[in-house]
Amino acid sequence: MDNLAYDYSEEELESYDDEEDYELIGGEKFMMAPAPTPFHGSVIVRLTSMFTQYIDSHSVKAAVFGDNTDVFLSNKDHFKPDVSVVCDPNVIVWNKAIIGVPDLVVEVLSESTMKNDLGRKKDAYEKYGVREYWIVDPWSQRIDVYLLENNKFTSGGIYKVQTKDTELKSEIKVSIFDDLTIDLCKVFKRWFDD
Repeated sequence: MDNLAYDYSEEELESYDDEEDYELIGGEKFMMAPAPTPFHGSVIVRLTSMFTQYIDSHSVKAAVFGDNTDVFLSNKDHFKPDVSVVCDPNVIVWNKAIIGVPDLVVEVLSESTMKNDLGRKKDAYEKYGVREYWIVDPWSQRIDVYLLENNKFTSGGIYKVQTKDTELKSEIKVSIFDDLTIDLCKVFKRWFDD
């Protein structure tokens, strides 16, 4: 299995224990947080659905993976992003994990994972070449977008549900696709909102 970011042998892959719930960041093991809140989970489901609907309706060669899918960036960096979008046909979708670098990664913040999502994981996503990285803050209903330019993340914008108190944009143009725009009002819609 050849992949630019990945150098495990076939035997090491087969011995991988996908039952233990942890992430590996720089070779250090971090246990995963308990189950997310219903709103956190709803945001993940909505984003996953929006990407999937776009890919299916536009016959785009890409795949969307939801919460708890292992992503092996290297033998020292295994993450479980909330949402991953893979367009690169060289990325291996193995029965236990994605082996390689997704094109877009979304992390929805929780109190227990926030520090890594904003720091070490963001740095790793940049290092390995994730083209677009979203950090979703469900409490403030805000999404910070980072785009990879010259091997460094630059701000692709800060987006927030539009209110009379904010001037931030409430629709995100997804850079990895030609004509996909995500409406934050739909992402952060509560169950029984009108």
